[in-house]
Amino acid sequence: MTVMNNSQIPNEAFVLHPGGEFSFEERSKPAIQSPQDVVVQVMATGLCGSDVHYWQHGRIGRYVVENPITLGHESTGIVIESGSDVKGLAVGDRVALEPGIACNTCNHCRNGRYNLCQDMRFAATPPYDGTLARYYRVPSECCFKLPSHISLRDGTLVEPLSVAVHSSRLAGNMQEKSVIVFGAGPVGLLCCAVARAFGASVVVAVDVVPARLSSAVKYGATHTYQMTSETADKNAADLLTAAGLLDGADIALDATGAEPCLNCGILALTQGGSFVQVGLGKPNLSLPVGQICDKEIVFRGSFRYGPGDFQLAVGLLDSRRVKLDGLVTHEFPFTEAEQAFHNVAARSGIKSVIYGPGVDEKAANVASE
Repeated sequence: MTVMNNSQIPNEAFVLHPGGEFSFEERSKPAIQSPQDVVVQVMATGLCGSDVHYWQHGRIGRYVVENPITLGHESTGIVIESGSDVKGLAVGDRVALEPGIACNTCNHCRNGRYNLCQDMRFAATPPYDGTLARYYRVPSECCFKLPSHISLRDGTLVEPLSVAVHSSRLAGNMQEKSVIVFGAGPVGLLCCAVARAFGASVVVAVDVVPARLSSAVKYGATHTYQMTSETADKNAADLLTAAGLLDGADIALDATGAEPCLNCGILALTQGGSFVQVGLGKPNLSLPVGQICDKEIVFRGSFRYGPGDFQLAVGLLDSRRVKLDGLVTHEFPFTEAEQAFHNVAARSGIKSVIYGPGVDEKAANVASE
């Protein structure tokens, strides 16, 4: 793909203002600040639930939209400028962006858990701007070359795939294990795919929407279960019966943050099972702590992704052990970015993608091989 001559092209950005209004603004083009930096022309950006939450509610926990901010963090692009010490990347390379820049000096960073860095500068998390702009600057270590058979559009899913990889690794060995995945949205479906790629023999996708459960079968689920309004005990029993897991499941991954799903998952686990919380809902939930203790369940929180997760995600795509076909269901030009937010808020389809300013949509849909 040919990169545009960018010397005179403005850095157009899609900006969220406090109160929920959007605008298109011209921002300064980011410049190389370190010999390890690259500047990327953003080609496509997937919308995340967090982007929509900032728009609708103005905050997520302690992160508050107090000033205009550019959203977006699930992006691909093409390297257009490179610092003098950058190795392994060249101008013209197609890359997926890891959108968090850690300090690399604190104890968390030096102990290999940089996702917990208190000084993390994460795209589209106030006060840091995100990637819904023409250009974005990152350290070269945050750029991962896309496999030749992955388009720039589908490459936007590397970021949520890395979330699925991280949570699945936290769950421990999945080889020949049974895994329940709550939520069949983008992250939940990718959790299903990763669990199968990691060797799980049974993967049960759980959701309340039949259409989403139908999609789950395409991405690794061996069984599906539609949650009902019955009690958590009843749902857990019916789920296990439907999947033939009479002794309980080994692992549960919750990508919903919904209290009924957490309760059902804990009740459905076997003794010594592992529960990983992937998605966020209400900050304070009621959980069956007695069951956690009685079964000696390992309950873990999962936050974004850490060392090796992006690289492993790309490797799963490169080997075709995980496939992304069909996950992107809605595409929008940059000029219709606000409509994309409304589309995600309405829960239409699976994943919505916004193309960068002036990007040829057809070209972004084509792999390089």
